[in-house]
Amino acid sequence: MKNSGICYLVGGGPGDLGLVTLRAKECIENADVLVYDALSNPELINWTKPGCVKIHVGKRAKDHTMPQDQINALIVEQTKAGKSVVRLKGGDPMIFARGGEEAAELAAAGVPFEIVPGISSSIAGPAYAGIPVTHRDHNTQLTIFTGHEDPTKGYSSIDYAQLAKAPGTKVFLMGVARLREITGAFIEHGAEAQTPIALTRWATTGSQKTIVGTLATIADIAEAENFSSPAVAVIGDVVKEREKINWFEKRPLFGKRIVVTRTREQAGELSKALRDLGADVIELPTIRIELPEDRQGFAEMVTHAHEYDWLVFTSPNGVEKFFDAFFATYDDARSLGNPRIAAIGAGTAAKIREYRFAVDLIPERFVAEGLIDAFKKESVENLTMLWVKAEESREVVGEGLAALGAIVDECIAYRTVPETEDPSGAKAKLAEEGADLITFTSGSTVDHFFALGLDWPEGCVAGSIGPVTSSTLRKHGMPPAFEANPHDIPGLVKSILKHFGRK
Repeated sequence: MKNSGICYLVGGGPGDLGLVTLRAKECIENADVLVYDALSNPELINWTKPGCVKIHVGKRAKDHTMPQDQINALIVEQTKAGKSVVRLKGGDPMIFARGGEEAAELAAAGVPFEIVPGISSSIAGPAYAGIPVTHRDHNTQLTIFTGHEDPTKGYSSIDYAQLAKAPGTKVFLMGVARLREITGAFIEHGAEAQTPIALTRWATTGSQKTIVGTLATIADIAEAENFSSPAVAVIGDVVKEREKINWFEKRPLFGKRIVVTRTREQAGELSKALRDLGADVIELPTIRIELPEDRQGFAEMVTHAHEYDWLVFTSPNGVEKFFDAFFATYDDARSLGNPRIAAIGAGTAAKIREYRFAVDLIPERFVAEGLIDAFKKESVENLTMLWVKAEESREVVGEGLAALGAIVDECIAYRTVPETEDPSGAKAKLAEEGADLITFTSGSTVDHFFALGLDWPEGCVAGSIGPVTSSTLRKHGMPPAFEANPHDIPGLVKSILKHFGRK
């Protein structure tokens, strides 16, 4: 019997990548087909495997790329074709997200499916705004309703008279466009006009914004602030707790939009550090790492690495590619022999240690010139060295070591090429929303960013990880606002905090 595949109805959470469940991540990583909405965090798409077919179906108020009946037919068709299909939705698929309808269609078609719950913005949004939806001093009941009903019904099924009288907290989703109508209905049916209400848009992300008012005033406040969806609203005395426990919006980089241009695989470390500090991070990889054109030559040099006195690594990428090739050939780490190992900086050294190898030499300055200065304190004349490098690396290391009398072989482990894919729409977001800072971690990220031809955002500055990167920025007429010290990711993060006057 032919495998009918399976469809996963997956909740992608409210926006913060840290709030995505492990099961959701696993499903996305294994998907053959990803059918997704206008997600609160489009970077979820980056988790897909190579070859995954990604289909955007829209699904935001007044902007549906594909009607619901066609979405239903699509997921049934793809599942019947034997594919692992992920129907990805923001928040939870069963809370005002029509997941129940889609599950019913899959059940009627007789195809396997699984529901993967997600954290809903109805509870996460208020929590990130410092508002507990339940609190023993204020309420023992929570009511959640939608402010966006089926427009084809021609009437409202929301009983505002009942809602106005109900005790406790009320939370509603998708109601910004009808805010004045909703709050007016509450007051009309007996709710106190001075009842506190808060709205939080883009909750749990670096773009989060919260406004607070009363049922009588919030619509005017929202219009004055040009407050738009997506947002979650909380009605009730629990809103008063925000004054004491508003935590997320007090992080040091909150309100700052920062672009990360590292490779997609490497962006995570910097992005996470910045997000943890409250920044709104746009991952816009400008480069990707590929194997060298002479793969056989690279493999042969790795095979003979045990014959060298020194292994010299000048980037984490080189370390990763080297050891991937090494362990593809050898099962035993002892096959590397006993060469001494040098790393250009702390990041490269950390990557080497991941493979359980010690590092014998790290320069004080994490640049090629600093590495040569460090080797001047060693006796390297007539010693053999294997320099593991990128195809386009500067020749400073090779020439410097040769000048010290070493016998140097160049092992080209990878090459840097332009990143051509943009599945998360980062370019459009940068163009539309701008940024406060664009970070660069190598000269190649600079060159390839400017090759994109994007307009430099107004009021935006560049941040550099080190001297070579800074020099490349100056060549493009964009001197950096600061340079990391030390020249690594932790140093870059500290420099970003200092630049924005934060500690």
